[in-house]
Amino acid sequence: MQTIRIGVMGAANIAQKSVIPAIKATKGFQLVAVASRTLDKAQDYASKFQCEAIEGYQTLLDRTDIDAIYMPLPTGIHKEWVLKALEAGKHVLVEKSLAMNHEEAKTMVAKAEEKQLVLMENFMFWYHSQHQTIQKMVADGEIGEVRQFRAQFGFPPLPRDNFRFNKEAGGGAMLDSAAYTVKVSQMYLGFDLEVLGAQISIDPVTGVDLFGSALLVAPNGITSQASWGFDNYYQSAYEIWGSKGKLIADRGFTPQPGFSPKLIVEQQDFRREYQLPADNHFIKLLTQFHLNITENQWQKPLAELLNQSRLLSEIWAKAVITTLPKPLHA
Repeated sequence: MQTIRIGVMGAANIAQKSVIPAIKATKGFQLVAVASRTLDKAQDYASKFQCEAIEGYQTLLDRTDIDAIYMPLPTGIHKEWVLKALEAGKHVLVEKSLAMNHEEAKTMVAKAEEKQLVLMENFMFWYHSQHQTIQKMVADGEIGEVRQFRAQFGFPPLPRDNFRFNKEAGGGAMLDSAAYTVKVSQMYLGFDLEVLGAQISIDPVTGVDLFGSALLVAPNGITSQASWGFDNYYQSAYEIWGSKGKLIADRGFTPQPGFSPKLIVEQQDFRREYQLPADNHFIKLLTQFHLNITENQWQKPLAELLNQSRLLSEIWAKAVITTLPKPLHA
């Protein structure tokens, strides 16, 4: 198996908690270095994961012994560093969301096409085995014909100094939690979705969007109701309503490695809960990243990136915007 030498650009929490351990555990990857804006932060991560500490993102890109970059930086600076990474000849796995808007996404995708390099978003949930089980049950007619899809992803407020409350950094619920609900809608209803309408609520102090909802429709008329938020009772679920029953993925987006997600099937006078196998979707995503690199399969992820960014931009364009009367938990 070809070894892909990978460097991490940024010392975000998700890198330390989930992605770097998965890199270390995935066949075909060699973790070379972690770069941060400060050497102290880089050294802290490097000591935990037995790799080299690098001060400065450009210094990481200047290395000739690195083939790929994992980039857990805020969305607001993705364009700059994704373009620089691609220009340096590095494949890129970037945290979601890729871009602040569709135009930025098109610029980054064009550079990846020019360089024929892999550019992927870290939508790890897409690779969890629970979705394959649910897709098979739908295909086998477990709930009859699909009538509607619904997805919810939201959580209680984070500390106010979190970058998600910084508009310039790419904060806001749209690029964070909404992105999951839009992505999973494509999993079940296809990539030709259109946005019929949306509503977004804005924090009057920070200017970031805090919660919202959207209605998307597939060419066959089946709709997806997507809801998300930063000031919500925790939800990480989706459901598929059919002519004969309903399927509910209780933890559709965030099952940690070792966690067994629950699937609920409802039919007339019948309800059953299934405990599905645990899985590590971070390792599976990295395995796909490795395959895309080694098999020169760089085109497909780019089309998916453009479709995702298109839908997020359409939601903004068609949304009714409401500024909340008071700040979040003022």
